[in-house]
Amino acid sequence: MTFQDIFKSSFLEKASEYSLVDIGLAMLFSFALGLFIFFIYKRTFSGVMYSSSFGVSILAMTLITTLIILAVTSNIVLSLGMVGALSIVRFRTAVKEPLDIAFLFWSISVGIVIGAGLIPLAVLGSVFIGVILLIFVRRKSTETPYVVVLQLEEEEAEKAAMEIIQTQCKKQLLKAKTVSKMGIELTVEVRLRDMSSRFVNDLLAQNGVISACLVSYNGEYTA
Repeated sequence: MTFQDIFKSSFLEKASEYSLVDIGLAMLFSFALGLFIFFIYKRTFSGVMYSSSFGVSILAMTLITTLIILAVTSNIVLSLGMVGALSIVRFRTAVKEPLDIAFLFWSISVGIVIGAGLIPLAVLGSVFIGVILLIFVRRKSTETPYVVVLQLEEEEAEKAAMEIIQTQCKKQLLKAKTVSKMGIELTVEVRLRDMSSRFVNDLLAQNGVISACLVSYNGEYTA
């Protein structure tokens, strides 16, 4: 047994099999596309409170996934062990925005595709997805839904208020109506004309209208 045999390491032998150029290019493209996904996320965010940590997580997810796929594709035995190790990982953080799930899958998919060596597919696919999200999400935000909450004294005030809403709003939909001895409460979803909220003042000026409140609405919570 020679001196070299004593310090011979299979770990060092496997490390020499990796190409530093390939690893560097994969991580560089992963970082660039992760920044692109982060940029699209910031431009299309429409929630209540923007979370910068989630944006950074998208970038980190792309890099980490690329690193894992580079390791998995180099060794079949390692890939089986990686699957077993990742299968025990559980994430308990709740995703508040449905669109955030799409960004998570997007970042993971980009990391997988780049790690597999399909860089043109990752670049072209990310550009296409980004353009589609910018078009449809921004188009949706141009017609923001609002909810009008009215406190009324009687039925005549309800009729007068609904007439004002129908004439000064593009669309309206009655969401809820509560009748009690204290009066009537209406919740109406509306689409504003030219983003003007002047009609709320007109509602309050009507006889029998106790209060009028206008809030933005995204289907799950008010903001």
